[in-house]
Amino acid sequence: MADVQNNSDIAAMSFEQALDQLEKIVDDLERGDVPLEQSIRIYERGEALKKHCDTLLRAAEDKVEKIRVGRNGEPVGTEPLDPE
Repeated sequence: MADVQNNSDIAAMSFEQALDQLEKIVDDLERGDVPLEQSIRIYERGEALKKHCDTLLRAAEDKVEKIRVGRNGEPVGTEPLDPE
């Protein structure tokens, strides 16, 4: 696995890359054959990966917009998908 002591590489990862690494961490931890100290380190890396994925998802959701259609059926603009 990548350097689990230094999580600075996570910020440059795409959502897909981070999710792939997170899935590998879950698999490793579920197998239960990882020494305790290493389990703690990879769990912490998993937490950092999860946070990064959440951040990327929120950014993507903010970009999603709903197209508004006028009475004539033509697009007239956009608005947030889930207005608050």
